[in-house]
Amino acid sequence: MSIRVLMFGWEFPPHIAGGLGTACYGLTKGLASQGVRVLFVMPKAGGDEDQSAVRIINASDVEMMASWTEWEKYKENVRFMEVGSNLVPYMSPDLFEKTVSETVEGKRASGKISYGNKFQFSGKYGANLMEEVGRYAMVAGTIAAREQFDVIHAHDWLTYMAGIVAKKVSGKPLVIHVHATEFDRSGEHVNQEVYDIERKGMEEADRVITVSNWTRNIVINRYGIAPEKVVTVHNAVDFKNSEDTAEERGVKEKVVTFLGRITFQKGPEYFIEAAHKVLKRYPGVRFVMAGSGDMLAQSIRRVAQLKMATHFHFTGFLKGDDVQKMFRYSDVYVMPSVSEPFGISPLEAMRSGVPSIISKQSGVAEVLKHSIKVDYWDVDALADAIYGLLSYPALAKVVGESGFEEVNNLKWENAAIKIKKVYEDLFV
Repeated sequence: MSIRVLMFGWEFPPHIAGGLGTACYGLTKGLASQGVRVLFVMPKAGGDEDQSAVRIINASDVEMMASWTEWEKYKENVRFMEVGSNLVPYMSPDLFEKTVSETVEGKRASGKISYGNKFQFSGKYGANLMEEVGRYAMVAGTIAAREQFDVIHAHDWLTYMAGIVAKKVSGKPLVIHVHATEFDRSGEHVNQEVYDIERKGMEEADRVITVSNWTRNIVINRYGIAPEKVVTVHNAVDFKNSEDTAEERGVKEKVVTFLGRITFQKGPEYFIEAAHKVLKRYPGVRFVMAGSGDMLAQSIRRVAQLKMATHFHFTGFLKGDDVQKMFRYSDVYVMPSVSEPFGISPLEAMRSGVPSIISKQSGVAEVLKHSIKVDYWDVDALADAIYGLLSYPALAKVVGESGFEEVNNLKWENAAIKIKKVYEDLFV
């Protein structure tokens, strides 16, 4: 059967701040290959998105059916808040600083209905994020009333309210896709409002898709969702645009790379402590921390305290070709995440032939056989693994070549087949 999907997301390439947009892009391409037609709604489209496999609706261009009076009434029932750094999992600190420096009132002024009854979204993860989430849900109701579709698919907590409203307007089944939970982002110090939105979305959904069994267990045990309602579909990587060109690097030492948000979730402090142990045994190495986040400043301070500055480099946030270039520079890739729903970056590293070390506390550990796995907190084991790959070229060669072969079999088309089956089961 031909299936039409109304899909809600917060970002889409080339305008991305993390793995969520990349996953949405790969998934929509995979679904298109299975004959599924996707209408993808995002808060603010740039107009340069790849629409070969998807039709994009810019929520900022949607003329609302609801009047300003109705919006004011709606606002009374929605509590808005200024968000802190734990609530912006896909944003660089530079962008965060810029957005929160603007006053909430100023942002609200720009967010009011303008001519033609349209909401103007920033599409960012800024100070009035909750207000944008609420407005996005209102726009979702208008879109659901106008468009023809068979199923609703909402990605991550930012779009769950939109999915719920679309379901109530259309009566169509709702699929919630959990790429991360508040427990992944914040540990035990969860933001209650975000948790409540996540749980409400999961409860209202007809099916919940999680990116790993690691995340599925969190959804069942921490959110109280019935196990039979939750399906795991592992992520993949789109390698069609990858280039295997060699890169000349300006250093003769080996390079060990951490690439990801420098936040609690990603475990940057364990990478730094392991680096210190490795340098005592193998001084001919440089460590690179590529990314940005709310732990960047303290990470830099810790590197200085350990007197590693001449062996440690901070690149800031990388995207696009710079990410692939960094992998090609690397001899070892490390992902010591504390709680990682999936983790696409090791797949990207392995696609470049880089032997990878990942934490056992990650969803991607469920699908990778040819990577070295350690507990995120076991700094000694992590240091030993890094040292082993640096010191024994034969070991690094076997891990790198086996990993390359393995990840080339993890395709979005295979993930899309499973998700299409989830859709089809809703109509049985």
